[in-house]
Amino acid sequence: MKVSIVLPPNSKEALETRERILEIATEQFARFGVRTITMEDIARQAGISKKTIYQEYADKRDLVKAVFARILEEDQKRLTFILETEDGVIEHLVQTSKMMRERLSSINPMVIMEVQKYFPEAWRMFEEFKEHTIQTDLVNVLEKGKELGYFRPEIDSLILAKVRMNQITSAFDPSNFANPEFNFVEEQLVLMDHFLHGIFTEKGRQAYHSQKEILN
Repeated sequence: MKVSIVLPPNSKEALETRERILEIATEQFARFGVRTITMEDIARQAGISKKTIYQEYADKRDLVKAVFARILEEDQKRLTFILETEDGVIEHLVQTSKMMRERLSSINPMVIMEVQKYFPEAWRMFEEFKEHTIQTDLVNVLEKGKELGYFRPEIDSLILAKVRMNQITSAFDPSNFANPEFNFVEEQLVLMDHFLHGIFTEKGRQAYHSQKEILN
């Protein structure tokens, strides 16, 4: 009779196993979609039994939530460090654009539609992240940019932050993914460029184009 060994939840081995599962699930979901990939597929890729996955995650919904939480945590860390410099406004804009481009180009658009439809708890995590983290971050950037003379002083930072959030989420409309000509990344870049040039001063516009040449 084979005896299964259950690792303590906070042991080094258990933490390494959990991280390995998350890495593989993130990569597989991004490439092939959330519904297509099964727990058995992930177990096979990780070289572990399906039972081991269920020791770490109650079910697939739990795993999808953990993957989303991991992605959002990574993005939050990338957003946080940029504004810590004395004058990080323009760099922040360029790096945010670059981060979005990298994130969207690495994800099968089908994933977004599937998570919205079949994994609402995970999608709610994104909505909360958008409202409480990205929007707050953007308000701070806009306020700092006004102080430094990069943005027009009369703009309302909160209203424009909400406008920008609506631009981002408009691309998540499932009807877009039925259009073979729809380019998720290109649309987001065009919308961001249009948004920024509507609020720049001449100083901000020149600084932005200079940073784009350096960082891109």
